[in-house]
Amino acid sequence: MSGGARRSALEVLAAGPMTTVQDTGRFGHADLGVGRSGAADAGSHALANRLLANPPDAAALETTLGGLSVRARGPVTVAVTGAEAPLRVDGRGAAANTVLHLPDGAELTMGVPGRGLRSYLGVRGGVDVPPVLGSRSTDVLAGLGPGLPVPGTLLPVGPVPAALPNVDHAPTAPVGGPEVVLRVVLGPRDDWFTEEAVGTLLSCGYEVTPRSDRVGARLSGPGLERARTGELPSEGMVAGSIQVPPGGEPVLFLADHPVTGGYPVVAVVCSADMPGAAQARPGTRVRFTL
Repeated sequence: MSGGARRSALEVLAAGPMTTVQDTGRFGHADLGVGRSGAADAGSHALANRLLANPPDAAALETTLGGLSVRARGPVTVAVTGAEAPLRVDGRGAAANTVLHLPDGAELTMGVPGRGLRSYLGVRGGVDVPPVLGSRSTDVLAGLGPGLPVPGTLLPVGPVPAALPNVDHAPTAPVGGPEVVLRVVLGPRDDWFTEEAVGTLLSCGYEVTPRSDRVGARLSGPGLERARTGELPSEGMVAGSIQVPPGGEPVLFLADHPVTGGYPVVAVVCSADMPGAAQARPGTRVRFTL
């Protein structure tokens, strides 16, 4: 920085079960086999940036089931959104969805959320790690972007934007819960399944299994019977695709999904409902509706 000013940073003290750097994702590289990636719950990521008056594509930290602890290296302003985890700043309770000012040396600790799965720690100026193909997102499937933060990692903070925050708190409905209802559009390969199978998808509930991650939510429940045999040539995939492997139990693709796949996609979740899918922790019941 000009004038020799020291740039602020976040020092990671504990990373929890899984913490990644995420922004809005990398666009326009599917022809190279590179997916969009980005924040799994785009709405919560966007809220953190709005609270801090950041550009919409500023990078934040996405945590899974909390457990993150950071120390401010230089004064920083942060906001935590998404799954509401208990927050403490230097041992004192702090609120989510609120602008928090951390002086140099202050420690912010995030507990395990009571509901929901993913929380977002935004910082005014954004997490300023080097971009890869136009994005600072970590794609865990492709292995692109910054590595997973570990204790001792220093994450530089970018230049503070000229705009000032307009509010210091954003009232929001709690994310996550025991059940989520996701709207779908059938196809493109619903004709590979029997009418009974499509009816089962739309009438029976499924449960998110612990084998889920940022690539996809593996669902446990009634198998979907195919109406035809044979193999499907690989074709393009999008986030929200409900792909059905030969075993019959569906997989819901999330942010780090592969860009192609060879199993038929019976339906696709509407993009507006994908934040709810991203917050479905293992054990959550999932229902699909047209």
